[in-house]
Amino acid sequence: MTTANASPETPIALITGGSRGLGRSMALHLADRGVDVIFTYKSAEAEAAAVREQIVAKGRRAAALRLDVGDSDRFEAFASAVSSELARTFGRERFDYLVNNAGTGLHAPIAQTTAAQLDEVYRVHFKAPFLLTQTLLPLMNDGGRVLNVSSGLSRITFPGYAAYGSMKAALEVFTRYLAAELGPRRITANVIAPGAIETDFGGGHVRDNAQLNKMIAAATALGRVGVPDDIGGAVAMLLAPESRWLNGQRVEFSGGQGL
Repeated sequence: MTTANASPETPIALITGGSRGLGRSMALHLADRGVDVIFTYKSAEAEAAAVREQIVAKGRRAAALRLDVGDSDRFEAFASAVSSELARTFGRERFDYLVNNAGTGLHAPIAQTTAAQLDEVYRVHFKAPFLLTQTLLPLMNDGGRVLNVSSGLSRITFPGYAAYGSMKAALEVFTRYLAAELGPRRITANVIAPGAIETDFGGGHVRDNAQLNKMIAAATALGRVGVPDDIGGAVAMLLAPESRWLNGQRVEFSGGQGL
């Protein structure tokens, strides 16, 4: 068993929303770099099982746990499930990396955004990372990492994403406070901010709307829209030992979108 002051040789990452899209790519890239993975899924049990099998096929240990990040009342029970899974699957007491990735999309003009929609974006994109990180900190090794997933929309404006972009901006401020307060435990906290990515996120508009895809590509220095592996590889890099001195920072991976 490990202690809070001695991180194990093989790190364990916990990724929320790891059954598809960016989270799936993160999990697989981390497995390629020798990291064991716990990831969550909301309802896609078959997809989660497939990702777990892919990680195991890479020679790493993996576990998939159900979690609705919008329901913070369940976080204590989830922490207990993580603790049990650490002991059962990994023979350990603590994990090393927390990636707050799970999210939902919202496209609505300010004048048409309802209170219910605003509350939902708040619960998923700010309240969840705040309270879930708080709840899981006792299970993290000293010297670990917190990586919060933001968005290029916290830097650039795109009509219809005011609620989403604003919550991501709040998440970025929270991350700087995390970095300051977790410093005594040598836990770093950073933000990765993806640009537009071709996934099913937000109804798959960036992937499936050819006109929108072309417009975003034209506004991106590298001339294309991002794909999940652009972000999965970036997360693996940001969690690598060589990135240990990065702390309290926002790093955008957007191919130069909106420069």
